[in-house]
Amino acid sequence: MNIKFEKVVTEEQIKKVAEAANIVWHEAYKEIVSLAQIDYMIEKFQSFGSLSEAINKNNYLYYLIKVDDTVAGYIGLQEKDGKMFLSKLYILKEFRGKQVSSKTFEFIENSARNKKLKSVWLTANKNNTHAIEVYKHKGFVVIRTQVTDIGNGFVMDDYVFEKTL
Repeated sequence: MNIKFEKVVTEEQIKKVAEAANIVWHEAYKEIVSLAQIDYMIEKFQSFGSLSEAINKNNYLYYLIKVDDTVAGYIGLQEKDGKMFLSKLYILKEFRGKQVSSKTFEFIENSARNKKLKSVWLTANKNNTHAIEVYKHKGFVVIRTQVTDIGNGFVMDDYVFEKTL
């Protein structure tokens, strides 16, 4: 299995991220938050327009995760305050359990090290037990909790994880 990371720069690639987000966010969050909140979060954070703005104006780097030229998921990264913020890491269901996440974490950590960053941090919904288990297994530790108002009456109730490199 050939796993590669394709930097998202074209409109076509941004559309592929948005398409993957629409699928994977419904898979990942259906037991955690309401369908209304999932749809709101996709539109606010992972629509074509919001992704374009994140990449072109807010210094986010997105990568399509590809397995044998098939989109398997995506990641969103942002260098901030000497650390790498892992904003998004989503793998489509059919590619889970196939070493895709392990290779993805290697890619993220190597990217951070190459930029001489001291750690990688991320947020995870407190009820996303599978993701939390994965992050802990990969060496991330909870450094705090946070509740973020995202508008429209919705909040994100998260753990903040960090891994020192």
